[in-house]
Amino acid sequence: MQPLAERMRPKALEEYWGQEKLVGRDGMISNAIKENYLPSMILWGPPGVGKTSLAELIALSSNRNFFSLSAVHSGVKEIREIIQKASLQKGGLFPSPILFIDEIHRFSKSQQDALLQAVEQGLITLIGATTENPSFEVINALLSRCQIYILQPLAPDTLEKIIRNALANDVILNKRKIELHSLDILIKFAQGDARKALNIVELTVNTHPRDPLVLNNDVFSKVLDENPNYYSKKGEEHYDIVSAYIKSIRGSDPNAAVYWLARMINGGEEVKFIARRLIILAAEDIGLANPNALLMANTCMEAVHKIGLPEGRIILSQTTIYLAMSPKSNSAYLAIDKALSEAKNNGHLAVPLSLRNAPTQLMKDMDYGKDYQYSHIYQENFKEQNFMPKELSGLLLYQPANNPTENKYLLWLKEKWKKFYPY
Repeated sequence: MQPLAERMRPKALEEYWGQEKLVGRDGMISNAIKENYLPSMILWGPPGVGKTSLAELIALSSNRNFFSLSAVHSGVKEIREIIQKASLQKGGLFPSPILFIDEIHRFSKSQQDALLQAVEQGLITLIGATTENPSFEVINALLSRCQIYILQPLAPDTLEKIIRNALANDVILNKRKIELHSLDILIKFAQGDARKALNIVELTVNTHPRDPLVLNNDVFSKVLDENPNYYSKKGEEHYDIVSAYIKSIRGSDPNAAVYWLARMINGGEEVKFIARRLIILAAEDIGLANPNALLMANTCMEAVHKIGLPEGRIILSQTTIYLAMSPKSNSAYLAIDKALSEAKNNGHLAVPLSLRNAPTQLMKDMDYGKDYQYSHIYQENFKEQNFMPKELSGLLLYQPANNPTENKYLLWLKEKWKKFYPY
């Protein structure tokens, strides 16, 4: 017997709940189906929000043949075989078949390249599903040929609707005498994931074979305690552990940082997610105190992307310890945020004439570029002049932090820009 989550997959778009912006009355996908103009698309969203179900319903509603591949188990050979089948089926008045690829972010560049020509020629309409940001995981050539649709975690009222529907209409559960009194604990645990919610409902029902069965917070809490999933990649625990990991590195504690890293790895976290967090941290929290940290983090990202687990854990550990032991500075982070604020409040200020481009004689006659001093002809390639809008002259956005590297920067600034950095 199929799991409850599989048995309860919606059979029509009207039964597909929680993504009304896409498939509601005036949803983007609904309108595309009505107009019989279905673009290739990437469905991006967390687990359990209905990406696979939506792909199947799109094919059903648009009366198209449907092919499916999993990026985990398929390669270029399987892609070409399906494209060949699709090319034989397309023709005349028949719309292009749909090729659904689950976890498309796991496809390599060569595998994604194998899809390009078929998508471009309209032999297939591609629907890819991913839990990862497609900007990072899907090649630009393929991305440019697809619409990106974002699926949101399911709201609590949608999860409750799905659960009540399962209790009332599932071929197994509707034979039981089950009363649903409260499910706050379950909804909090599910974190917008319908599959997870239905799996817990099924587990709870199976572990309580006697009727009548009252489902409430106490019952769900006991089942969850007895069947712990302490690390949820998309739940509250996920964000708590990631937060502890980042704060440990920021706080220069390599032991705690490696511990939280191990918790994420044991919990099944995507290594690329961890590596991306390290890149952000290297720029935000270490920054100019050790510019090599960003290079190290970026190298880590490339390495774990190629190697994966289990060997990737060593690279992640090495990078984690290195970043934890690095001197810290958030001066670049503070500078850009302050600059963005100034740009928002003073975005109307004119570029000084001396800094304007002067490609025509008319612009030169209007003094565009006049009085600009070309730095390279001066001693030490430096000439003090105003590069800010006149109204902001002297505004300091970058304040060097107190660390060996930026202390050298401060000395340089005090030498070159004495009136701005007099201290």
